[in-house]
Amino acid sequence: VQLQASGGGLVQAGNSLRLSCVASPRSTFSTYAMGWFRQAPGKEREFVAAVNWNGGLTSYADSVEGRFTISRDNDKNTGYLQMNTVTPEDTAVYFCAARDLYYRSFSSQASDFVSWGRGTLVTVSS
Repeated sequence: VQLQASGGGLVQAGNSLRLSCVASPRSTFSTYAMGWFRQAPGKEREFVAAVNWNGGLTSYADSVEGRFTISRDNDKNTGYLQMNTVTPEDTAVYFCAARDLYYRSFSSQASDFVSWGRGTLVTVSS
């Protein structure tokens, strides 16, 4: 599985941004759960959000609960992270990740994900 994240950029605090993650091949996209992680400068990679294979179940880090929304469109083989009311603390490189084929349940553990995109930088100005 190959993942390509996009949508990062510079955004002012309080505003919104939507990240996208296109997966290939399209034929297997609906067989696995996906997640978003982030890594801020000088910090370890941390869990942000995850979604199961059909979008029906989601999980969020406490720090983004109520502000971020993870979703997926299996017809477009694309996952999304809608980021609302961003703060400077959300500044990081954001990575989308996929579990192995047929692992449909979501996870918050980075070790459960086998495919990673290259990351997209989100910078929030105050």
